[in-house]
Amino acid sequence: MVSVFETDDHQDLRKAVRAFALAEVAPRVARMESSQSVDVETSALIARQGWLGVTIPREYGGMGAGHLAKTILIEELARVSGAMGAMVQASQLGAAKVIHYGTEGQKRLWLSRIAAGDCMPTIAVTEEGSGGNVLDMQATAHRDGAYWVLNGRKQYVGNSHLGGPHGVVVRTGPASAGSRSLSAFLVEDNQVGLHVLPHQQSLGLHGFSFGGLVLNDVRVPADNMIGGEGDGLDVAYSSSVLYGRPNLTAVALGIHQALLEQTVAFVKERHRRNEPLAKLPTIQQRIGQINERVMTARTLAYQAAHMLDRGQPCDNELISAKYRGVESLMESVLAAMKIHAAAGLRRDRPIERMVRDAFHIDAPAGTGDIQLRRLAESALGDGKGQWSRRLAHVTALPPAHTQTRPEHAA
Repeated sequence: MVSVFETDDHQDLRKAVRAFALAEVAPRVARMESSQSVDVETSALIARQGWLGVTIPREYGGMGAGHLAKTILIEELARVSGAMGAMVQASQLGAAKVIHYGTEGQKRLWLSRIAAGDCMPTIAVTEEGSGGNVLDMQATAHRDGAYWVLNGRKQYVGNSHLGGPHGVVVRTGPASAGSRSLSAFLVEDNQVGLHVLPHQQSLGLHGFSFGGLVLNDVRVPADNMIGGEGDGLDVAYSSSVLYGRPNLTAVALGIHQALLEQTVAFVKERHRRNEPLAKLPTIQQRIGQINERVMTARTLAYQAAHMLDRGQPCDNELISAKYRGVESLMESVLAAMKIHAAAGLRRDRPIERMVRDAFHIDAPAGTGDIQLRRLAESALGDGKGQWSRRLAHVTALPPAHTQTRPEHAA
């Protein structure tokens, strides 16, 4: 199905990414699953395609293709490998902080390297004791002449083992200063005192890295601060809202599409009483429900990304797309497992991998409960403003790039 929001350029990108994913990524999935280690080689191969620069402006070496193109790119990779879709989405968070808050010098240096695939950036915000409540973080930094000295621990850092630079948010002021007590820094992977904790195997997304960082008196040049002192919360939230939510929505969508395709193939090939399972009304009902969920999730995801590309306020649309995309994926996971029955438990079937991968998508950038709370705040008039209203214009595309084309209407 071609969405009304897609242009010829989007379709060309989809074809290119799908062909690459099938030819280069698919043959590596079995190895990722068996080793459960960080697949640096495949990650680097994807990065060298230039796709990490999908939203980076062309003046810095990027594609300048926008958020819908990013959604399609991540979706197509996740359709073949949830882990590699997750790798690209995490890299986008790392790029976002520089796009929106970096100095001109930081943009010239880092965005060009990211776009060329020479580095895979991260953003390090979450801590064990604070979870999603950023203001409760304990990591700190203090000024020492021309440097800031960072101390603390971060966890669940996407791409933690791929080199960085790491965008680390720490406390630079008293807790009483509230949101102005946090600042963000670019920490290069070779900094003395920076330690990446050993990779720990997880339920799913085998091949992807989301580990921990330890900072022991890491001296960072003052020029490596992203934004101004006190802008750390803005850096963290802008990356999470404008990139994290739609990116994870795209990963969920790719897994969801693959789940549908694998389940359809299964019910066509598996026979009972000389007829395929696809002939059973109960099976058809469940397949229809999965298909409807995929279509709805794609529409919500593409609409929100399209609005970002047009520079329109769309926080609620981004929240809704992530919530519905993940919730509907989990509903389809259960339905697909019921259809596969015992066959779905076998490790040699891709459905088992997709089920495990799906469980990784809810928590990052806010669980479903947090998304509902934000939507409630908006409905009740208690919201704190829209990040997309403040920042979407930075990566908004010219009208010619966002115009939909009648021949692509669904």
